[in-house]
Amino acid sequence: MEKLCNMLNLSGKTAIVTGGSSGIGFGISYRLAEAGANVVIANRTKEEGIRAAKEITKNGWKAMAIVTDVSIEESVKNMVNRTVEAYGEVDILVNNAGVYPLVPVREMSLADFEKVIAINLKGTFLCTKYVSERMVERRKGGRIINITSIDALHPSSVGLAHYDASKHGVWGFTKNIALELAPYNVWVNAVAPGGIMTPGVQKLQQTTPIPSGEEVEKVLKGMAQRIPMQRLGEPDDIGKVVVFLASDMASYMTGSQIVVDGGLLLM
Repeated sequence: MEKLCNMLNLSGKTAIVTGGSSGIGFGISYRLAEAGANVVIANRTKEEGIRAAKEITKNGWKAMAIVTDVSIEESVKNMVNRTVEAYGEVDILVNNAGVYPLVPVREMSLADFEKVIAINLKGTFLCTKYVSERMVERRKGGRIINITSIDALHPSSVGLAHYDASKHGVWGFTKNIALELAPYNVWVNAVAPGGIMTPGVQKLQQTTPIPSGEEVEKVLKGMAQRIPMQRLGEPDDIGKVVVFLASDMASYMTGSQIVVDGGLLLM
């Protein structure tokens, strides 16, 4: 029986994390690098990617940034090719890039809807397609981990219809591609975060109107009180679960979705 510490060791593995420079994505990138993986941070902003990579490499771990728009096919191809040039292969893909603008359907434009679908769902398809092709060709297996949301199971807020549609789609895609890739020892799973305190969530809260006289801190406290664990999650809560799925600890799992929400869906 293999030692537990060895099963969590990702040394020699290469991981791509889309949207990996901040929030949940950085929490994932950091933990994968700590576990020994070569981490490729793929995001749209060059400066943020470089900053995140430096934050990781200062610990003596390996990371690089590649400017990538997951909604554009050629950009995804470039991401995969540059990763292979730098590290040889891709062993782990984390489809984390996503957007969630709060817009009720009655105010939503077609462009609003298409942007969310393009990044959240189409981006997951494109990255999975081109990374899994290499995984199948090399015949050494791999791990694909899709970041969905509790919204893939139950709506959390009015104004996220496009986001919910995309995340339901990612969950359905996860299950089907898990069937397709299982014969090649490529395991595909998902992680469904609940309320996680990230820069994106903070920005959304700052720009979302709240009742006159109420403070943001009180609104956040009210959100936390809805959660059985009485707190919002942190990016690291997701990062640790992704490391589990990327490792040999999850050797008999594919087509599964792990909910990480502090118990919110119990309510």
